[in-house]
Amino acid sequence: MTAPIGIQLYSVRDALKEDFEGTLRRLADMGYIGVETANNYGESPESMARLLKSLGMRVCGMHCPLPVGDNKNKVLEIAAALGNKDVICAWMPPERFATRDGIKTLCDELNAANENARAQGLRFSYHNHDFEFTPMADGALPHEVMRQYLAPTVSFEVDTYWVQAAGGDPAAVVRQLGARAPLLHIKDGPAKRGVPMTALGEGVINITQVINAGGAFTEWEIVELDQCATDIFEAIRTSYKYLIGKGLAHGAK
Repeated sequence: MTAPIGIQLYSVRDALKEDFEGTLRRLADMGYIGVETANNYGESPESMARLLKSLGMRVCGMHCPLPVGDNKNKVLEIAAALGNKDVICAWMPPERFATRDGIKTLCDELNAANENARAQGLRFSYHNHDFEFTPMADGALPHEVMRQYLAPTVSFEVDTYWVQAAGGDPAAVVRQLGARAPLLHIKDGPAKRGVPMTALGEGVINITQVINAGGAFTEWEIVELDQCATDIFEAIRTSYKYLIGKGLAHGAK
């Protein structure tokens, strides 16, 4: 059984600002059945949830502030309104990964967020970029150091593109994490920082190998293009067709 296809809405952030409902309808028409939010809920999380239900789509993850301190109730309330079970830390400043002590302090914060999320029946994950897979001064990889300090109930959303951009092997990382990596960001391009990404199948990422490494542990394959030099909707459509055509995922069409 293949995993369903979702899309990270950061990919169409500009279009959402112009026409929120119309943009979601276009994605649904392509066959996408999941959306991962990026701090844009249209008129409200409740109205977004109603729209997604009418389109046969659902939220497959939520990139948001940590559910701690002043943000705790707000984040948890949005997750509940969306019917979302996955709360994801999308990014932390690169300088926080410079030392082991810095990573430990960061992991303490992530563990607190995890406890708050789990208390509401939610799953908390951390999403990487390239710097978590760039060796520190002592040669260790920050992402591996994180695993020493994070609670075992913290999951990982592996951005496979950024693993390769840092010189790593994304398939090996996905395979090593196993059940701890239920969400995969599937992306393609030259795997270089600052250079636009491409539709799936048009870059250097061995997507089949990555997806096979996740196997039955993968709950969602989430397409994302942080930057794109071509028409974003055409790239998203091509990416969907690539996954379906290769038998690597399933959608609505």
